[in-house]
Amino acid sequence: MTRSSRHDQGQQAEQLACHYLQTQGLRLAQRNYRCRLGEIDLVMEDGEHLVFVEVRCRRKGRFGSAIDSITPTKQARLIAAAQHYLQQAGGTHNKPCRFDVVGITPLQGSNDIVWLQDAFRLE
Repeated sequence: MTRSSRHDQGQQAEQLACHYLQTQGLRLAQRNYRCRLGEIDLVMEDGEHLVFVEVRCRRKGRFGSAIDSITPTKQARLIAAAQHYLQQAGGTHNKPCRFDVVGITPLQGSNDIVWLQDAFRLE
């Protein structure tokens, strides 16, 4: 698979995850927040929470599920990027925060979507 097709697949997965979360009542605040520390796929609001969402897509489960692919190193990058996001917001987000993961496994004609709320925390 080429880098371009992986990027396209990633964009499609993020769009699918965003739509799915919106049907669950979350509101999109920002998509693809990037800083030198990392990237956050989706920043959403869920009632009283600001939610940082990592979207993972895996075509085959041979190496574990999409959610299993969130390593401690990836978690640390997401946390650092979220802290940067909050710092840049200048105190405009006083909501409690959480980190969610949406795992997508493409199936024939559909997608299996797993939403793991509060997947990890600041240590």
